[in-house]
Amino acid sequence: MNPLRRYETIMEILLAQKEVTVNELSERLDVTGKTIREDLAKLEEKGLLLRIHGGAMLAQSDQLGILSAKEPIIKHADQKSEIATLALRYIQPRDIIALDGGSTTLEIARRLDNQPLTVVTNDLYIISELVHKDEIRLVVPGGYRLRNMLAGPEASDYVSKLNIQKTFLSATGVHLQHGFTIYTSDLVDYKRALIKSSAVVYGVVDHYKFGQCALRTFAELSEVAMILTDSSLADDTARQFSDAGITVVTQ
Repeated sequence: MNPLRRYETIMEILLAQKEVTVNELSERLDVTGKTIREDLAKLEEKGLLLRIHGGAMLAQSDQLGILSAKEPIIKHADQKSEIATLALRYIQPRDIIALDGGSTTLEIARRLDNQPLTVVTNDLYIISELVHKDEIRLVVPGGYRLRNMLAGPEASDYVSKLNIQKTFLSATGVHLQHGFTIYTSDLVDYKRALIKSSAVVYGVVDHYKFGQCALRTFAELSEVAMILTDSSLADDTARQFSDAGITVVTQ
């Protein structure tokens, strides 16, 4: 197993059980404890986990773009509400929109009025939120279940044939050099399909994800029309992205 795939497997295990030991990872991945400790150190540098005595624990589950398979516990709720309110300005009746999976896009779904609208989503929590709003037409791709998401080639192929007006895209991190990133390859093709099928793409990203970089880049910064974030974004950070030609909207 190559290092990148090991990193992804480690993150998948942590997402499922929140904490893991070096010995457990060594047995499951069939590598030495030394290799696992080196892997954990690299993942900690990226802010994806915290090393503890004898193992590691997940840093922030909601920042990974995939929520718990149980009840979604949303951190930074005030910031996400702020971003959701901002996103609603860009949604008009009869639009065809896509809500990428994640806690911020879930907040957008919660705030959508029951109005004539088509919503494409692979997030089971968003589906559950919108299914009772009978004016909204839900479009759900196929695929296999990954926590609260539908992923795989079926989902990507389905989305690639759609004509989406506006996509609201989530990410684990947004970096000036590495663009929009996520920790696992399972969702890269789906996110790429959303981007290619959409007339306009908005990034919806909490302020603390700026400058962060996960394992997989799924989009360049230039592929997104603007990034919607909360007002806690530092002025210096906003200026760096603005100087790079990226539109960042906070209010």
